[in-house]
Amino acid sequence: MNEYVFGKTLNKIIHGGDYNPEQWLDWPDVLQKDIEYMKEAGINEATLGVFSWAMYEPGEGEFHLDWLAQIIDNLYKNGIHTILATPSGARPVWLDNKYPEVMRVDANGNRNRHGGRHNHCMSSEKYREKVRIIDGKLAETVGNHPGLIMWHISNEFGGECFCDKCKTKFREYLRERFHNSIDELNHEWWTTFWSARYTDFEEIDPPYNNGQTAVMGLNLEWKRFTSRNYSDFLSVEIDAIKEHSGNAKVPITTNFMGRYYGIDYRVLAKKLDAISWDSYPAFHNDHESYQDTMMTAAFDNAVMRGMKKDKPFLLMESAPGLVNWMPFNKLKRPGVHEQFAVQTIACGSDSVQYFQMRKSRGAAEQFHGAVIDHIGTNDTRVFKEVKKTGETIRKLAEVEGSLKNNEVAIIFEWDNWWAIDGAGAFGRSTKKYDSTCRDYWVKLMEFGVEADVISTSDELNDYKLIIIPMLFMLKDNIAGKLVEFVKKGGIVLITYISGYVNENCLCYQGGFPGDGLHELLGVISEEIDTLYPSDKNGIRITYKGMDTVLEVKDYAEILRVNDAQILGTYTEDFYKDTAAITCKNYGNGKAYYQAARCSADDLSDLIRILLEEAGICIKDIPAGIEYHKRIGKNATYEFYLNLSTNSIELSNIDGINLMTGEHISGSMSLGSRGYLVLKD
Repeated sequence: MNEYVFGKTLNKIIHGGDYNPEQWLDWPDVLQKDIEYMKEAGINEATLGVFSWAMYEPGEGEFHLDWLAQIIDNLYKNGIHTILATPSGARPVWLDNKYPEVMRVDANGNRNRHGGRHNHCMSSEKYREKVRIIDGKLAETVGNHPGLIMWHISNEFGGECFCDKCKTKFREYLRERFHNSIDELNHEWWTTFWSARYTDFEEIDPPYNNGQTAVMGLNLEWKRFTSRNYSDFLSVEIDAIKEHSGNAKVPITTNFMGRYYGIDYRVLAKKLDAISWDSYPAFHNDHESYQDTMMTAAFDNAVMRGMKKDKPFLLMESAPGLVNWMPFNKLKRPGVHEQFAVQTIACGSDSVQYFQMRKSRGAAEQFHGAVIDHIGTNDTRVFKEVKKTGETIRKLAEVEGSLKNNEVAIIFEWDNWWAIDGAGAFGRSTKKYDSTCRDYWVKLMEFGVEADVISTSDELNDYKLIIIPMLFMLKDNIAGKLVEFVKKGGIVLITYISGYVNENCLCYQGGFPGDGLHELLGVISEEIDTLYPSDKNGIRITYKGMDTVLEVKDYAEILRVNDAQILGTYTEDFYKDTAAITCKNYGNGKAYYQAARCSADDLSDLIRILLEEAGICIKDIPAGIEYHKRIGKNATYEFYLNLSTNSIELSNIDGINLMTGEHISGSMSLGSRGYLVLKD
């Protein structure tokens, strides 16, 4: 389904979240009060059924769905639509007791017991059979209900299974991946090292904790397989819903978890009509500023948005107050929730949703924040903030459906992340691939430039500038793709630890970056020095008005320069005065190489030069202001958020303030944790 339909259904931004009325079926007064409070708070959506299997099917083949239909009816009559989850994230006890093969096997080869959630084997045919049945019953019962605006598959996929069924599927996957040639696999995994050579695919086990973990290709392919197994399981649920929903064309999603390490979400995204995710920033912690926390949340939004740039994404869960699972469960301070909600919309979301509507009385998340607390009233601080946020979201309704038109992209790939972390090289604690990508994204934001976060398989010609941090794993044909991008006039910045291995973790020969990428850059990385925190080095850069020293930390490559211009040289150690930052004109574009990790604060001048050379408009953004833009069919929407503790003067602004309806031209003061949304 390519059409953007969830927004058209409501013609407004979704404001809602997880609701668990099955916990309160014996309390009709509570259910009635919930609807009254939701309406008061501006809630227009409720996500139902996330973990309701035991209520739907208390015994095998014994179905009780009337209560669900009645709840959806009551919500719809009161102007509240439903996103309905399938219940596969947590199984009823009877299912595990009767069919123990549905439970996972851990990395030590031990079968789990019943308990918790996400404890199922994705490969289990019995589990898939039972999931198809319950999903089909749900679709038959409420799949055509006018209040249903979206299906939500399972919940927060995660974890691995090492059972014999998964092992068999893994071997089948490897046969396909390596063209049924064990010789090809042995070559690409370099299994002659440590006598790891295989003679048949049937000899290959997953990387058990007490088994083979020293083959980088094996470890990487297991993670890739796990992502594809989740995607395959996702298809089972999607097919069951569509088969039993008649002519209803309700969009389908599942909730991701930002930069969750264990799954390549881009694999699953191909099966979904919309991207949704759960955002839980660690607000008010003691190791970073509020601004850093907010910018990390913004970057994660960009990662999610980049998987389907042609439509808005959804925030499926957030905490209206605190959470219950962090090391320190800090309260959101006054005003933070509303600003966080506006930021999410500014980043491209068409929803602000919560876990949860009403706090559970017992079990694991009884103290997790909720719109309605255990006190059960509408006069709590959190409820009032949610209500105020609902009023703000209503005023932003016309932003719904608008998109981004970014001219800069940053490459971030899950399997590259896995490959870097799995390499026996560099520093164990300083690789930080994902946070390095985040740092470049944040640095661009200081110039009012928001970047898309994409993969190398995406279309590159939509952009003028592409920043590629630590592309350790260079897949086939990507070097050629980048060459064509630069030749046509694009600008790239590629950093240290790029182009070391192919997609099977096999080192390139002839110098890094490999596969011909060094010809584009005009340099070869001959060695890489891993720095202790106490080591000191710098880069003296003299280029286009820059004459400064950049601080170097963690990594410094020693370059062999062929036909690139040297812009910066090292200031210390035995490689003092050798090249550290270079540029090569190639076709109509330029290819920059940054051979060392630099302090993010020091990169401002270099980033400015790249933007100017790419012809990208730089916006004068005061320090402490986060700026975003969304573009609709008939208007442009600019978002300014003050992340500082002081009032900040905004200048050269012009447009209609969507919060007040007033036209603003010139300047205005924006208070701490305030925001401004302008319609142009």
